[in-house]
Amino acid sequence: MPSITRGCLATLTTIGALAGCGQSKPAASSPATGTADRWCTHVPRAANQAFERVAVSSQWFEVYRVEPGVFALVEANQFQEAISYLIVGSDRALLFDTGLGLVPIRPVVEELTPLPIQVLNSHTHYDHVGGNAEFEPVLAVDTPYTTANQAGFPHAELAGEVAAGSFCHGAPAGLDTAGFRTKAWRPAQLIADGDIIDLGGRRLEVIQVPGHTPDAVALLDRANGLLWTGDSYYDATIWLYVPETDLESYELSLEKLVALAPALKRLLPAHNTISADPAHLQLAREAIRSVRSGAVKGTEESGNRLVFGFGDFSILTSKPLLEGKKGDRTRGGSGLTTWP
Repeated sequence: MPSITRGCLATLTTIGALAGCGQSKPAASSPATGTADRWCTHVPRAANQAFERVAVSSQWFEVYRVEPGVFALVEANQFQEAISYLIVGSDRALLFDTGLGLVPIRPVVEELTPLPIQVLNSHTHYDHVGGNAEFEPVLAVDTPYTTANQAGFPHAELAGEVAAGSFCHGAPAGLDTAGFRTKAWRPAQLIADGDIIDLGGRRLEVIQVPGHTPDAVALLDRANGLLWTGDSYYDATIWLYVPETDLESYELSLEKLVALAPALKRLLPAHNTISADPAHLQLAREAIRSVRSGAVKGTEESGNRLVFGFGDFSILTSKPLLEGKKGDRTRGGSGLTTWP
């Protein structure tokens, strides 16, 4: 997700003041050839460089130590800037998302911990499940959407994600850009809202937060004040335009997360930056309310979409969703589909 202007959000307290504060020009699919320089100048992100960089043998993944036992694996050189998180307990480790699938992620994870690894995805868009097939067990929520996405995504849907302009320094060595696809995977265990994943010395609570997708989840470490938000919140352009998105459910899910904010130390989002202020959850809730009510005016984008700027983040949605139309949420989706 492309960067947006930072720095004005903290000084504003009302949604009326927020609207129009930031400048945002999101890309809704991979950038056109020749545009990479516009976002590559921002990576590595300054916000990420504030954390300890961990040396690994991979030339693709940037690894940062966010907290004791918490590593962020950042794919900064592809425009999605996807972030997966390795959370380590005393008995086992959990990998929250497995990235784009452009480069194997398991060897990096195994450099960071010798413990048994299980996987949970924040949701099943392509850029979060790319490495799922490398692991066993994979945990998943039980929705028709999740089941449909387990087949993997074909090259026809992902070709734009590996076009020349999608990379900062070219495609990773050995990647077949002419045939790139994600592999099929199957869950070994189903999980649900409120389930606890005990890693030994660290307990993680699963929170279902449908909206961005029907199968979106957040992950809460109450003892340490950490909330992994997936794509429900990050400090950039939040994509809420695809047919499987449900704006009403998204607003309700943000309500659930806002209630947790006073006890949180940091958010750990799935794109761009590896830490965000928990106070931004309330601002995001106010923002989606203002977007849905028509209180703010968006800027038209291609593909029947509108973008609304709110300082440290913006919201990219679609006219059909704002009109109350609903897509088929059982068919699955890569996260790249637009409305006709």
